[in-house]
Order: sequence, then C-alpha cells, then structure tokens
Amino acid sequence: MDLDTLRKHIDEIDQQVLKLLNERVRHAAEIGRIKREQGAPIYVASREEQVLSKLAGLNKGPLGDAAIRAIYREIMSAAIALEKPMQVAYLGPEATYTHQAAIKKFGESIEYVAAPAIPDVFNLVASEEADHGVIPIENSTEGAVSHSMDMFFESDLKICAQIFLPISHSLISQSPLEGIKRVYSKDQAIGQCRKWLHAHLSEASLQTCDSTTQAVQIAKDDPEAAAIASVLASDLYGVPVVKEGIQDRVDNTTRFLVIGKKSSGYVSGVEFKTSFLLSVDHKAGALERALGAFSKRGLNLSKIESRPSGKAAWEYSFFVDAMGHYEEPAVAEAVVELESICPFVKWLGSYPDAR
Repeated sequence: MDLDTLRKHIDEIDQQVLKLLNERVRHAAEIGRIKREQGAPIYVASREEQVLSKLAGLNKGPLGDAAIRAIYREIMSAAIALEKPMQVAYLGPEATYTHQAAIKKFGESIEYVAAPAIPDVFNLVASEEADHGVIPIENSTEGAVSHSMDMFFESDLKICAQIFLPISHSLISQSPLEGIKRVYSKDQAIGQCRKWLHAHLSEASLQTCDSTTQAVQIAKDDPEAAAIASVLASDLYGVPVVKEGIQDRVDNTTRFLVIGKKSSGYVSGVEFKTSFLLSVDHKAGALERALGAFSKRGLNLSKIESRPSGKAAWEYSFFVDAMGHYEEPAVAEAVVELESICPFVKWLGSYPDAR
C-alpha cells in the first residue's frame, strides 16, 4: 500500500478507537455513579491490576506489555476523573520522585496535592482532604524510609497499592564541579550517591532537606550550592544539570506505597502482598515463633524490617511483607496464630504485588 492509503487506514482506525474509548468511559462513569450510591471507593487497585493483567495476557504485539499498561493507565486516569474528581497527595514539591511515582500510578488526569513532609501526606488522607496519598517506603540502595514506616504505628490508614520507580539522580547547579561547596538533597538521595560524591565532591559539605525538589530550589538561589534531584526538577526550576546518572547503582529503584482509607479487596488472577506491624516478647525464640506462623503455611516473606517501638529503649517492632491477601485462608490463619503469640499485631493492608 502507498503512503496515502496507509494514512487513510490509520484515520479510519482512529475514528473507531475514539468511538470505543468514549464508550468505555461512559460505562466507567456509570460504574462510578453506582459506586457513589453504594459508598464504595472509586479507585480499587486490585480491580485495576486485574484489568491490566488480563490485557497483558491478550496482547499479541507489536506493542509491549509496558506500553499497553502506560496507555491504559491514562485511559483509566481520564475515566476516574470523570467518575469523581479525585485528589492524590504526595511528598512535594512538584517534580519530586514521589510526584513522578504518583503520576506513574494514577496518570495525568488526576488532581495532585503537594505535601511538605510525609506526616502531612497521611494527615491529608486521614482528614479526607485527599482521597489517596503516595509515600516512599524503601530504596534498593539505601533501604527503608524510616519516616514512612513509623507513621504506620499511629495511623489507621491502609496500604492499597505499591509503585516501583527507577531512580536516576542528577547533580544540578549553576556552577561547574569546582565551584560547588555545598550539596543539598533528601537524606536517601544523598545516600544513593555517596560513592560518586566522595570521588568527585569530597570537599563539599552534604546538607539534607525535606525533598529533592527543595534542594533544586536552594541551588537556584545559591551559586555555590548543588542539588541531587531529577532532570525533571532541573527543567521545571531552570537550574542546569552538571552531571546525569550519579547514583551509585544503575538499578537504583524506589518502592512507593499508595495509602487510603481502605485496602484492596481480593480478586482472582492477581498476586497480592500483605503488610503487617508486629512485636514479639523479649524472649529467646520469640521472633522465630512469630515468623513460623508464615513459614509453616508456605507464605513467603519478601521483607522484614525492625523499627524502635517508641515505648521503651531497645524495644523493637517489625515491619513485615508477606505474599498473599489478608482474606486468603493461609494468611488469615497466620494472623490468628500471630495474635495468640505476639503482644501487638497490626494489619497495614493487602495490595497487588505489581511492578
């Protein structure tokens, strides 16, 4: 076929796609109306993952599964925005990695609310000023984000989804390397670039701040300062990139959590992860017995992290991720056993184990 014929076919296909897209959105809007009447949540991560997984199974190419997910993410985002105006809070300001993770999960059609600190994200969701919140929980290089974990001790909010975002850090400054005397960023970002900083800016002082984007704002006003942040933040605030890709590991990835009033319900065909906080008696073998509640039922633990309990010195609680959903029999049985042997057990939520 010649060029004009091919373009004519594409125009015809576009008309069909547009018609079907609007038909899909109309059905989604009707679902949203029914949900509002029933008081059900508009965004359900488990249903979203069920749809995306099914599409991946049907996909015959040439589009890859990642492309299909990205396309449908925006279709779903537009549909949710029509069903009900939805606000998602994130650790701001604009252009932080948490902001980028939120957009990756919810798309461009949702309204986003920047929060100055992690507790503020929790507070916005708890007070219903935002429907959901996005927070960093751990990094593949630096480990746990302790501020996020600690908030779950006092909050009743639940985890309803997770997001994995590859992190590529840039050194951003108005000055060349030799003119930089101070480097600003979030503590986790500095830790992820420690080897590079030691090799190239060993004389510069390292200063922590609330976010990577705030660091860029500081570097904009201080010619002797540099920020560790994303290229997006550099573009947004008009501060040049001195060096891209300064993270110590090329596979540097941060895991984020979506928090809300309700967790994700169980649906078939989706792999789930469940998070808990638990404490054990200060006795030999107490932790082993607690973990045995999972192992004897064949439940894989993908994470266990100790955190100070905040009640007494040298007393710890544990943040645990187990594969499976809270409503599945094996997980439910494990919880019953945990509650019989642990002083404290708190279910934080079950959510699709999707990347």
